[in-house]
Amino acid sequence: MALTKEVKLTGQLAWVQRIAHLFDSAFHIPGTNFRFGLDPLLNFIPIVGDASGFMVGAALVWVMAKHGVSRKVIILMVTNLAIDAIVGAIPLLGWVTDFYFKSNNRNLKLLQEHYQEGKHGGSGTGLLIFLLLIVFLIMAGVIYLFYLLLHWLFGPHQ
Repeated sequence: MALTKEVKLTGQLAWVQRIAHLFDSAFHIPGTNFRFGLDPLLNFIPIVGDASGFMVGAALVWVMAKHGVSRKVIILMVTNLAIDAIVGAIPLLGWVTDFYFKSNNRNLKLLQEHYQEGKHGGSGTGLLIFLLLIVFLIMAGVIYLFYLLLHWLFGPHQ
């Protein structure tokens, strides 16, 4: 029974690997080692490009989660996907990072490390708390900067 699951997983891993390759590293610039995929090219189409890249990335994470990766791996994958989506939505900066960040390839590497090397096991609770703390600190910083901006715009001026 374990052998059947391993063969099935290998088939799913091959499918995930093909999609990740297509979206993150299918093309290369001749004479260099620089590779890119459909994701940064699609992102030149406003909204549609970002949405399609996110949906493909989310589908890959769902397939990987469906095949029993640890909660820690899922948290790391969703973090990669969120970084790609948030930074990718920023004009110019998002286009540049789409050529370099490659969240699908990062998630594929996490999956391979988990299954082939036994890494990233466990619940990931500590990682989740750390990420929530980072998000909280970023939000607090944004709120404080917004407060300073409002104070500068509407506060007492001498």
